[in-house]
Amino acid sequence: MSEKEVSGLSLKRVECETCGAVWINGQHYWQTGYKGNELDLAGLVCNNHGNAKCINPQKGAEGGDTWEKRLEYITKLTEGNDAY
Repeated sequence: MSEKEVSGLSLKRVECETCGAVWINGQHYWQTGYKGNELDLAGLVCNNHGNAKCINPQKGAEGGDTWEKRLEYITKLTEGNDAY
């Protein structure tokens, strides 16, 4: 009897116990299922609410999206100005 050929496909899922963010095979994904951005995650969540257990490699980095940037965008929209 010949051995059955199997693929080397593997799936590694890691979840941050601080905020619930998920990485699949090293790629961050938002809860919506869309590919995430670790720098945006840091600006929106980790830098303000993360702790020593936070696993985001971009925690502490500056840049990306922030709540301040989102508020500025919304404010410009509501004032009738083009935000971008």
